[in-house]
Amino acid sequence: MPKAAQVTLNAEGSAAQALRNLVSERRQLPKLGFFVPVAFWGAALFAVRLVAVPAESCSDLSAVEARASAQAAADWLIAGQRGDGSYVYEYNRDEDSFPSEYNIVRHAGVTMSLYQVAGRLGDEEAMATAELGLAWMLERLESYNDWRALTDVGEGKLGSTALMTIAMAERRLITGDTQYDQVMRQLGRFMVALQREDGGFHTKWYFNSNEPEVNETSLYYPGEALWAIALLHEAFPDDGWDDAAFAAADFITLIRDELENVEFPPLNDHWGAYGLAEMAEWGLEDHHTNYARRLAGRFSFLIRTEAQKDANPGADASRGPDRRAASLGTWVEGMAALWRLSQDDERLSDLASGIEDRARCGAGILHKRQAESVNPLIDGAWFVEGLTRMDDQQHAISGLIYTGDALDDRSRREPDR
Repeated sequence: MPKAAQVTLNAEGSAAQALRNLVSERRQLPKLGFFVPVAFWGAALFAVRLVAVPAESCSDLSAVEARASAQAAADWLIAGQRGDGSYVYEYNRDEDSFPSEYNIVRHAGVTMSLYQVAGRLGDEEAMATAELGLAWMLERLESYNDWRALTDVGEGKLGSTALMTIAMAERRLITGDTQYDQVMRQLGRFMVALQREDGGFHTKWYFNSNEPEVNETSLYYPGEALWAIALLHEAFPDDGWDDAAFAAADFITLIRDELENVEFPPLNDHWGAYGLAEMAEWGLEDHHTNYARRLAGRFSFLIRTEAQKDANPGADASRGPDRRAASLGTWVEGMAALWRLSQDDERLSDLASGIEDRARCGAGILHKRQAESVNPLIDGAWFVEGLTRMDDQQHAISGLIYTGDALDDRSRREPDR
């Protein structure tokens, strides 16, 4: 018999006391043995929760709060516009410095987002800022044959021309002004001139040799071109732009991920989501909606991962640092666009509530991380390691505005005039 279980008499010879000691010792024996596995599995489950499926931090963001965040970000862009129509490209708040580089594609994207602010939030100052940004682009158009392209250092890039087209389409929807219709058509003909037989696109045109770049590809330019051409069809339905749009949609949904060796397909392409949502009323094929379903899963995963970082301070080790708003904002944009698609296509209606939930979650993270300051170079922006860039604000603005629409059950993307 183990020593701990022996019945011994105490000095007073009390058998009753000895029995009480035995009962107490027997009750204590299993406690240690039970505690060890419980502690082990408790720690193991905590580690799994932290590393594999940690908790999420998702707020009950309202549509009003989403739009307020978008407005604050727009104010940052407005305050940073220069006299020639360009914008502050990047700001380092730790050094109070402005890098000298610039990006014409992002200029077009920022101008687009400011027109969205003007159209959905009724901001006249954003409208005036966008108009000056558009004038900057109009001065940089070059022509060849019957088309024109937004050009930088002798190169007409597909992405910048597509985003300029989208910006002008937004302007046309806000104002009803048709003065730039011919320019929009010329930009569209440039994009179609770069479209390949498989529906994809060459990335640029060299004006010094008057030929396209045929050796490089781009992950996101096809989606930008798809949305731009779809908007051209909406503006000019008798011009036949839908043929090029369907060819681009087929390329993105059937070919692009394999051609580009996307490691975890589908590529998180918010531009493609915008394009498909714009085409919802045209009659999409099953392969388009099947792709949209998978794309919703991809955006959901990315937003969930970011939400887990906010809920678990130690998650950086397994999931990396916070993503900049230029990334997170695109995931929110993509979800908001797919929400609109789910409203217009019954094949995706079962996803609507889940998509809205994920868009709200991502928009809530943006709202939480947005800087507040009396300094206009900081207030309303998103910083990672002390840096913010104009496309951080651009993508967050669009994602927040259209998530606000989803929360208000507004499926129409077009702005209010």
